[in-house]
Amino acid sequence: MPTITLLEKAYRSFGQQLFQARLTSLCKDLKVEAKVAGRTGRDWVQVELIGEDQKVALGFLDREIGLAPVSIDKVKRFSTIKGKVIFAGEKEQDLSVDIGVYSPRVYDATISLERLQAQLADGKKLPLRRVIELFCLYDLMPLHVKITSDAKPEHEQVEAELSEAQFSQFVQWINSSLDRLIVLGATVSQVEQAITVSGHNRDIIRVETLGLLEHAVICKLGTDAIGLMPKLGPHLYKAILAPFSPRKIRQAITRPFF
Repeated sequence: MPTITLLEKAYRSFGQQLFQARLTSLCKDLKVEAKVAGRTGRDWVQVELIGEDQKVALGFLDREIGLAPVSIDKVKRFSTIKGKVIFAGEKEQDLSVDIGVYSPRVYDATISLERLQAQLADGKKLPLRRVIELFCLYDLMPLHVKITSDAKPEHEQVEAELSEAQFSQFVQWINSSLDRLIVLGATVSQVEQAITVSGHNRDIIRVETLGLLEHAVICKLGTDAIGLMPKLGPHLYKAILAPFSPRKIRQAITRPFF
């Protein structure tokens, strides 16, 4: 079987051992050897599957993690793809999402500022940087997008919007009225250890996993995510920490979320 590319990134100091352990755990009941073969230029993890259950393992990994499209020919209009934000804040009029397409060249999904304003701000003309700040759309934040244009090699970009599932997740987070501390660049065990060592177990409901190295720490009612940042930060110094505050979103956007 040719090398496959997973929709998970190995970045910063995280080597292949972490992903190999994850693969081994996922495929432990299958007659297959799942081996990390390397990573792409943008850090997507590549894997080789060897054994009689390789087709079963392929389908399982697609469901559990997701497989990168790799080729622009595999991207279809109205399809939904899990990607990761890239170049956040470097542009003023759109948000770029890396969707794992690098053949015949790299193509990112582009969500226009106007579309983000329509989906997340009820059309209110918030600057892109403010939308990024409110919804924690920083580099490496996992994001499910829906392709809204025909994807062709001759096109400069692939147009997209937030998928229905992604929009629903943000709505659920806002309606919960609970702050979340977004952690980008740490394992779940590292996040849980940071919470324990800092003495904040009683302030946390649980850690919600968004990706292998991306998580949302759900705060109890009355606990502010921004207040946890200086407490957990020293124990997660290699990670990006960002507060998701339903209260601040409601202040910035007048309409209620349903």
